[in-house]
Amino acid sequence: MRAAVLLSGGIDSPVAAYVMASAGADVMLLHMDNGPYGDPKELEKVRLLAERLREVTGQGMPLFFADHGSSQKLIGEGCVPAYRCVMCKKAMQLTAKLFSIEHGCDAIVLGDSLGQVASQTLRNINAEQAGLCFPVLRPLIGLDKNEIIDIAKRIGTYGISIIQTKGCLAVPQKPVTEATPEKAAEQAERIGLEAAARASADSIRQ
Repeated sequence: MRAAVLLSGGIDSPVAAYVMASAGADVMLLHMDNGPYGDPKELEKVRLLAERLREVTGQGMPLFFADHGSSQKLIGEGCVPAYRCVMCKKAMQLTAKLFSIEHGCDAIVLGDSLGQVASQTLRNINAEQAGLCFPVLRPLIGLDKNEIIDIAKRIGTYGISIIQTKGCLAVPQKPVTEATPEKAAEQAERIGLEAAARASADSIRQ
């Protein structure tokens, strides 16, 4: 099985990549570059994480970057503020689906842990994935943060992941925690999220 792992500079997604590689998956890494809504240092963190994952798994794990800043701008200007995180995750998954189809990946892998942050409540996960029609695996879904941190320390990604950056500047003050597929679909259609995801997929580079 070949899997496209959405790799951020955080603690969870590198662990998800490691778990999938350990289970025998051929892993490709895709980072969604937030552009002006992120920190340039995040890109270097991601490169360091990819390098460490290659060392600990023995896999090549090619790393790709997609422009996500334009999608964030569209979401910020056109969506209900509370739904920005849900729309962000929806855009990421749509982009990852297109990437997966092009590169022969069988599934998308996310580092979600149930209820850890607003975008990872059960209802939000359902709204984010609704209509995607492509497998999404969440190997950390039932682990708590301490369990994930323990794995990150053991494989040597933790020290990289905790390097301080500005984080995402597009997060709203009060993100929704009980999104509905219908509302998410209405927001996505309003701003043309599928076209934005296509543009993001077309921007992918190594």
